[in-house]
Amino acid sequence: MDEDVRKALEHGGVVDITTTGRTSGLARRIEIFFHEFDGDYFITGRPGRKRDWMANMVANPEFTLHLKRGVAADLPATATPITDPDERATILFRILTESWNTTPDQAMSDLPTWVDNAPLVRFSLV
Repeated sequence: MDEDVRKALEHGGVVDITTTGRTSGLARRIEIFFHEFDGDYFITGRPGRKRDWMANMVANPEFTLHLKRGVAADLPATATPITDPDERATILFRILTESWNTTPDQAMSDLPTWVDNAPLVRFSLV
């Protein structure tokens, strides 16, 4: 793997992803934030409404991660939804406190809503 790509992946950040539409079969590209913790990669979104990107990844786990801030690269990836509540809580707490700078007290207060309602996938590069 290219050194610049490796460094960009280590920091997480804003990327585009292209998923395959679950009903249309068409490519769908959106901007989103990804997170890296201990060599694992994650994508989530705020709790609340359903996300098309999540439904697309459940139906078609293969997608493309497009690095674009400082490094341009299109990387094939595979998503795995995280459904276990304890695992979700652990990862989402880290996202809230380490990536989004939420205070630990506020993160603990918000965590049940996030665990119950936020989309969350782990992805691996192919």
